[in-house]
Amino acid sequence: MTIEELSHASGVSVRAIGDMERGVSRSPQRRTVQALAEALRVDEGQRAELAEAARVGRPRLSGPVTGAGQLPRGTGDFVGRLRELDLLRDLAEQAETGETAVVATISGPAGIGKTALAVHATRHLGKAFPDGCFYVDLRGMDSVPLAPGAVHSRLLKALGVVERGIPSDEDERAGLYRAVLGHRRCLIVLDNAADEGQVRPLLPAGGPGMTIVTSRRSLAGLEGVRQIPLDQLSSEEAGRLLRAILGEERAATDSGGVAELVRLCGNLPLAVRIAGNRLQSRPGWTISQLADRLGDEERRLEALAVGDLAVAAAFALSYQQLSGTARCSFRRLALAAAPDFGVPMVAVLAQVDLVEAEDALEELAELGLLSSPYAGRYVFHDLVRLYARARLSEEEPIEAQERARRRMESWLLKVAVVAGRWFEPEYGAPPPDWRSLVPLGSQEEGGDWLQAEGTAWLEALRSAAQRGEHATVVGVAESMHWFSDQWIRWGYWREVFELSSSAARAMGDRLREAVHLNYLSWALATCEDRVEEAEVAALRALELARDVGDIRQQGWALVYAWAIWRTPGSLERHLDYTRRGAELLLQAGDFESYPQAATSYITALRRAGQISESLDRNLALVRMLSDPSYGGSPAITSFSLGTALDHLGAAYAELERWEEAIEAYQQAMPALRAHPIGLALGRTQARLGFVLWRAGRVEEAREAYAEALRQFERSGDVERAAEVRAEVEKLVSSVSDPLGG
Repeated sequence: MTIEELSHASGVSVRAIGDMERGVSRSPQRRTVQALAEALRVDEGQRAELAEAARVGRPRLSGPVTGAGQLPRGTGDFVGRLRELDLLRDLAEQAETGETAVVATISGPAGIGKTALAVHATRHLGKAFPDGCFYVDLRGMDSVPLAPGAVHSRLLKALGVVERGIPSDEDERAGLYRAVLGHRRCLIVLDNAADEGQVRPLLPAGGPGMTIVTSRRSLAGLEGVRQIPLDQLSSEEAGRLLRAILGEERAATDSGGVAELVRLCGNLPLAVRIAGNRLQSRPGWTISQLADRLGDEERRLEALAVGDLAVAAAFALSYQQLSGTARCSFRRLALAAAPDFGVPMVAVLAQVDLVEAEDALEELAELGLLSSPYAGRYVFHDLVRLYARARLSEEEPIEAQERARRRMESWLLKVAVVAGRWFEPEYGAPPPDWRSLVPLGSQEEGGDWLQAEGTAWLEALRSAAQRGEHATVVGVAESMHWFSDQWIRWGYWREVFELSSSAARAMGDRLREAVHLNYLSWALATCEDRVEEAEVAALRALELARDVGDIRQQGWALVYAWAIWRTPGSLERHLDYTRRGAELLLQAGDFESYPQAATSYITALRRAGQISESLDRNLALVRMLSDPSYGGSPAITSFSLGTALDHLGAAYAELERWEEAIEAYQQAMPALRAHPIGLALGRTQARLGFVLWRAGRVEEAREAYAEALRQFERSGDVERAAEVRAEVEKLVSSVSDPLGG
C-alpha cells in the first residue's frame, strides 16, 4: 500500500504514518497500532511484534508524583465566562481523538481573570482527562521567566518520568515530553506565559490531551491554537461576584452600593475581589462607604489594595515589560480627554512618527494596557487610565506634562479648523502646503475626523477658553458653522457657541459676538429645542448688530429668532421676524442668505393660513433662484433652490395637489443630494414618501421612506427615524410591508 492507501484503510492520518516511518514517532497510541494492524491484515505474530515495538518506544513511568504540578486553589465564587467555558468544553471533546494537539490560549489584561478561568475550567473538565491535570506558573512577568527546559523537567516528573530518565539535553527533554503526552490523556495548564518563544517548546505535537495557556499577551504568533481573549465582566456578572464574596445577606442591605462599587471597579474581576475582600475585613463598613472612598479618582488605585493584592501592582508588572517609547506613550495618553484615540494622537504626545506611534500602541494593546475595539482606535480601561496618570505624575515633571498637553491641544484645534472648513463654501479643501498627521483629502474624511475626535477637540477648546485664547476659540467655532448642520445630534453645539460668543465679547468685538450669538440661537433651537432661549440670544445679536450698523447680521438675527414659532401665541412674531429678516438680507445684498430668510417667511405665511400668498412667493423664489444671473455662490444657490422646491412641495401638499407636490420634491432632490447640508435630504425624502402614498404610488412611496429612514439613522436622528417608521406603519396597515420586511 501507499501511505495514502493505508491512511484511507486505517483512518490514521498520512502525517502520523509518515512520522512512524521516519522514526519521528516511536510510541504511537495503542488504538493507532491496532488500526494499522487491522488495515494491513497482519497475522497474530506480526500484530504482537508491532504492538511491542510501540510499547518499547514509550518512556518508563513511575506514576504521577504526588504534589507535583498540582492546580492552585480555586476561589469557589467563580462567575460568568459561560461562552468561554463552553468553548473549552468543546475543545476537550476534540482532544479525545488524539489526531492533533489541542491548545487554547486565554489572553487579556492584568486582573481580568485568566488564571481563574483556566483553573475553574480544568476542575470541571478533570474527569475527561484520566491521566491527570497539571499546572505550571511560567512566571512570564518576572524579569527572568521560567525557561522551557525547566518546565519540561517539572512536568515530566509530575507525569511520572523517573529522575534519571529525564535527558539533560534540552531538545531530547522536549522530545520526551512530547512522546509522553502523545499517548496520555492529560490536561496541562501553562499559566502566565511571557511570549510565544517561551510557550512554543511546551506544546505537544499530538495525542489525546489538551493544553491551556494563559498570558497577558495575545500569543498570536502560535500556530494551530484556539485563541480566547477575555474582556471585563458585565455589570451583572461583576455584581454577582461581589455578592458571592460578601454573602447575599450583607449585599442585600445595599444593592445600590453594590452597583456603584462594581462600576468604580470597572467590572475588573481583580478590583471587584479586592473591594470585596476589603469589606470582609472591615465588617463595620457599609458597601456605600467603600464606594465613596473609590469615588475619589486620586485615591482609587490606592484604595484597591488589600494584603498582597493590589490593582496597581498588577498593572505595574505589564508596565515594566514595555519599551521606552511605549512607556512614554502610555503615560502621556493619560492627558487625552477622549475615551478613545488613534495613532496620530500618540505621535503628537510622544513626539514620534506614525510608524513608531502605531508600534507603541500595539505593544500596549499586546500587554493588555489598552484595548483596540476596532482598527486604528484604542481605549483605556478606567483603572488603567488612572494608573497611567499616576505614572505620568511620578515620572515626568509638571513642565513636561504641560508642554505635552499644550502640544496636543494646539494640534487638535488646528486640525479641527481645517476639517471644519471643508464644509465652508469659501474654503473647501485644505491649502496645498498644509500638512498633518491625519488624512483630510475629502469632506468625508474631514467630517469623520471631527466626529471621531469630537470629545478631544471640544476639551481642547474648553482649555483654550480657560486660558483666555479668545481668537482661537472664535476661529474654531467659526469653522464649525456649516459642519454643525451635518452633526446636529452631537449634543455640544450650544457649548461651542457659548464659548465663542463669550470669547468675542471678551475681545470687545461686538460684530463677532452678534455672529456667534446667532450661531448659539441656532444651536439652542435646532439642537436642544430651547426656543425661548434661542429667541433671547437672537434678539441680543440683533441689538449688537444694530449698534455696529451691520444690516446683514440684523437680518440673520431675525431669521434665527423665527424658531419661536414652536411656542403658542407666537404667530405674529413669527411673521414679523421672518418678513423683516428677508427684507434686511435683500437690502444688504446677501444673495446667499436671502433665500433662507425668504423660505422662512413663506413657511410663516403657510402656518398663518395664507396659502395662496405663500404659494405665489414660493414660485417667485424658485424662478429667482433658477435665473442664471442670480448672484452668490453657485453651490449655495443650488442648495437654496433645492430648499425652495422642497417648500413648494409642502405648499402643494397642503392643497392636496399631490402630483404637483411630487414633481416639486423630485426636482429638489438633485440639489439636495449634491449639497447634503444637515438633514434636508432626509426630510424631503420623507415628505416625498407621504405625497407618493397619498397619490396611490405605493411602491415609490416605499422607496422614498426607506431612503429617508437611512438618512436619519445614519445621522443619529432617532426622533425623525421614529416618525418615518410611524408613517410606514400607517402604510403597512393597508398594503404589504413597504420596507421589504
